[in-house]
Amino acid sequence: MDFWQQYRAIDARDARFDGQFITAVSSTGIYCRPSCPARTPKPANVTFFRTSAAAHEAGYRACKRCLPEAVPGDPEWHLRSDAAARAMRLIADGEVDRAGVPGLAARLGYSPRQLNRILREELGAGALALARAHRAQTARTLLTATTLRFADIAFAAGFGSIRQFNDTVQQVFDLTPGRLREASRQRTGTDGSPTAEPGGPLRLSLSLPTRPPYDNAIFRFLAARAVAGVEIGTTTSYERLLRLPAGPAWFRAEAVEPQGDGRAALPVTVSVAGLADLPPLLSRIRRLFDLDADPVAVDAALSRDARFAALVVDAPGLRLPGSLDPHETLIRAIAGQQVTVGASTTALGRLAAAGPAVDVPGTRLDRFFPSAEDLAAAPGTLLRGPRRRDAALRAAAGRLASGSFGIGIGSDPAELRGDLLRLDGVGLWTADYVVMRVLGHPDIHLPGDASVRAGWARLSRDPTIDPAVSLDAAMAGVRPWRSYATLHLWRTAAPPTPGVAGGSVDDAA
Repeated sequence: MDFWQQYRAIDARDARFDGQFITAVSSTGIYCRPSCPARTPKPANVTFFRTSAAAHEAGYRACKRCLPEAVPGDPEWHLRSDAAARAMRLIADGEVDRAGVPGLAARLGYSPRQLNRILREELGAGALALARAHRAQTARTLLTATTLRFADIAFAAGFGSIRQFNDTVQQVFDLTPGRLREASRQRTGTDGSPTAEPGGPLRLSLSLPTRPPYDNAIFRFLAARAVAGVEIGTTTSYERLLRLPAGPAWFRAEAVEPQGDGRAALPVTVSVAGLADLPPLLSRIRRLFDLDADPVAVDAALSRDARFAALVVDAPGLRLPGSLDPHETLIRAIAGQQVTVGASTTALGRLAAAGPAVDVPGTRLDRFFPSAEDLAAAPGTLLRGPRRRDAALRAAAGRLASGSFGIGIGSDPAELRGDLLRLDGVGLWTADYVVMRVLGHPDIHLPGDASVRAGWARLSRDPTIDPAVSLDAAMAGVRPWRSYATLHLWRTAAPPTPGVAGGSVDDAA
């Protein structure tokens, strides 16, 4: 977007652009989200920044009225696969807090100096400033939504000390932590969620912002694939137990709720064994539910094709299910090759049932999804059915467990796809499906998928549609959103359940 496109967006107070750029006003020294209700500043006083970190670096502080930190993330980090985009995904996942800037740079194959140069050129701020802005966002969320002690919030948000936490909150929001919490309570009339029972795990309720419209059909997708003991899904909720560094973590998400003023949020209740696990858990939930997507842009592009326009009207804001754990997603994809969703889920349930039970208060769930280490060490046959599928699963688990195969949200899509195809027994469908889910890649086409073909065949029965147009041609016309077109075809496929979890029967397994 150029200056005047951005200016028209702030003049219209368009909430669709919240999180995609920052408006800094020189006459006030503050920066705002595009939908800020304050009077539109004069163009001469406005500077647009790509990130809030860049505005911080330029000496601006956050608007107390519109809270520009309380917005969805930028969808561009999923559209792009360059170093800056991959760095932003890893920063949001807490890589700088875990490994520092040198660790982040090493993950991306750069020196710290090279990486910081790239980020400053692209985003106006270096890796440390971007991580600091993310910590400030996490701190604001916890200050305004919970009753946690300030020391606990500082640690949970990734700050190295209470003083650093206090200074950052004061610099970014022009308020002390206490004043920021009090201002939120006066505005919302709430006192925050309960935090924990004495001696028990941290437990709190939050609302994670997203852009409307949001189609809650993603809950049905997750429910159909829920592994017994590990997760429970319904058409309006999803509950999950998972393993994080500090111990067991649990969360429950409910259907997205519109909040008015062009905003919406996913209500979640989370429980973690250690405060340091909270930011990465929230980041994983955001990716799983595709909360940072731009549904208006996706739907507008798909609607240009007559085949998909009616599907978009029926399901506006359809979201791409992401991944809670890259290793798990690869294991699930291999288990789902050439079998139905139900058969794959049952097989994975048997694997989970063979592992040790986990006791987490307040939930019926009692199992972790089997890790690569668990599967690599398990005796005998892992999966019933084709022996090549079982061999592929064991081989992949062994590579993951040994660290000889890397897969993560910071991966380059093309490199990851090539690495996956070099694994024994992994074919095109599995590689593309894993890239789509793990990276939230918006432009994946699965031409050999049986449900994609079934959905396309059903669309082609419409007499108003030109039958000469092929599936590949139609998909090419909706780039870079072919993953979302794939979701619409899965939804259209008949019969809708049980669906096909794996690739085509011709796909290598």
